[in-house]
Amino acid sequence: MNGLLYNVHTIAIVGLSDRPDRPSFQVASYLQSKGFRIIPVNPRVHKILGETSYPDLLSIPRTITIDVVDIFRKSALVVPHVREAVNRGDVKTIWMQEGVENTEAAVLAEKNGMKVVMNFCLMEAHKKETRHG
Repeated sequence: MNGLLYNVHTIAIVGLSDRPDRPSFQVASYLQSKGFRIIPVNPRVHKILGETSYPDLLSIPRTITIDVVDIFRKSALVVPHVREAVNRGDVKTIWMQEGVENTEAAVLAEKNGMKVVMNFCLMEAHKKETRHG
């Protein structure tokens, strides 16, 4: 992944579940244990992993700078989240988890200066970077 996680501090996770058996929870828990700040984005939950959950990216206070938006949603549902990231103006990278790919969303993000990763697990990328970094 060539240093995509270098200087990353805050990761908003869209579709983060509060259920420990879900991949999104496992990835978020791992990233939090490695020192990243996790911002849950899930309109159905108030708190996950000790962090306030927000209904969407635009509801996250502007005092919080988001470095990466990690998306755990079906591929067809990604574009609105990327539009929100574009509207925020502070997101550096859009990360679509393993099994999530959306070319329209990727083009939109890239046109607005964001890096894009599709169909790759952020936790696995971190493990790989720390092994080889």
